[in-house]
Amino acid sequence: MTSKNDQETRRVLCKLKSENGEVIGDELDLPLNCNVEQLTLICNALLKQTERVPYLFYINDKEITKDLQECVDISTLNTECVLDIIYQQQAVFRVRPVTRCTSSIPGHAEAVISISFSPNGEHLASGSGDTTVRFWDVNIQSPLYVCKGHSNWVLCIAWSPDSSKLASACKDGKLIIWDPQTGKQIGRTMHSHKQWITSLSWEPYHRNSECRFIASSSKDCDVRIWDIVLGTSVRIISGHTKCVTVVKWGGSGLLYTASQDRTVKVWRASDGTLCRTLEGHAHWVNTLALNTDYILRIGPFDPIKKTHKLIDDKNQLQDWAYARYKEIVQVCGERLVSGSDDFTLFLWDPEKDKRHLARLTGHQQLVNDVKFSPDGRILASASFDKSVKLWDAKTGKFLTTLRGHVQAVYMVAFSVDSRLMVSASADSTLKLWNINTKKLEIDLPGHADEVYAVDWSTDGTKVASGGKDKVLKLWQN
Repeated sequence: MTSKNDQETRRVLCKLKSENGEVIGDELDLPLNCNVEQLTLICNALLKQTERVPYLFYINDKEITKDLQECVDISTLNTECVLDIIYQQQAVFRVRPVTRCTSSIPGHAEAVISISFSPNGEHLASGSGDTTVRFWDVNIQSPLYVCKGHSNWVLCIAWSPDSSKLASACKDGKLIIWDPQTGKQIGRTMHSHKQWITSLSWEPYHRNSECRFIASSSKDCDVRIWDIVLGTSVRIISGHTKCVTVVKWGGSGLLYTASQDRTVKVWRASDGTLCRTLEGHAHWVNTLALNTDYILRIGPFDPIKKTHKLIDDKNQLQDWAYARYKEIVQVCGERLVSGSDDFTLFLWDPEKDKRHLARLTGHQQLVNDVKFSPDGRILASASFDKSVKLWDAKTGKFLTTLRGHVQAVYMVAFSVDSRLMVSASADSTLKLWNINTKKLEIDLPGHADEVYAVDWSTDGTKVASGGKDKVLKLWQN
């Protein structure tokens, strides 16, 4: 048994490495009782940080929560052994947990199907079974505009990356663009899909700062790319044999589509060429997520520092958006995860390989939603088995199961600092989880029925939710 004095005198040679494998500084001779705070000070000094930046540290994929001792097998150490300590930067700011409902806003006449804050954090929109899209004033927390143009359930909404437009799509296959400043329709209603539209995805800002093109997937088995200025479909992408459930427009110019034909397909957006088909699921593929989703969502904005308000040059904003995208993908590329009715998830490197990197098993019922944390490091999956599971986004390694809901979990949303997550369930509650401790932080009851949709504002200050009770709720600290 090792005494306390042995821990203090026993030392080990270490190297500090980034997630990319870049070594910083020389080898370090550290005592085994060197703690996280001391490692953080060393890391900040070696990286010449002008302000203190928080870090997480890992040895052999195990997080150092106290000191080196807990992650080191002393019996295997020798004088020539050099330990690799991987450091990961955390967000400098901290999002405060939402703890209470500050507004319950009626307005919709049917269930709220989708909710989304704008990339700049200044607007909030929702789509409903009552055929309307609504904009809400997030400052005085009241209804703002009612947008009428659809004739059937509004199934999905999507903000353009520059926050200037909202797209909505319905069961009749209609696509409409709205102006959040006035609540008026922009251009004409686009209607070429033969059946309902299942999801929408805008071209990333760093690829086109005009925010002119948007992709839609449909139950008619097709994906269409629309030019919203011309108001027409400029490309039809066919290849799936059943309903296309999701479309994602990736940062490298690829489109990712999931289908009830059990496949995920990768297309080149520029000409619609099929690059590869990702196979492995045994049932419908319900959901897709990219590790770049958050960065692509906020486009040219920095909702925390508000530095985008100081820049007018679109080229400069575009370069800035691209730099942040590159920062995420430099670790392991643009990763994709798919969730299915077969209870499993697959992790893919879709730009390079049609074989999966990992098969993620453990859910007992269908996987309904999957999200990467904004920093791209954690993966969360929501299931009808009443649980949320957390996985390592790089390797697909299972981390933990979050239990607390008593009915199906429909959706999850991360805070911008990746430290918190909220889940929405058929049990009429939201639950707030601490990602660092992997424990329930607080219950958020209040809805009178199933909660279908939830979103966390990009500035971290608010959570919005909606569902079967037709009420939109805002949650804050």
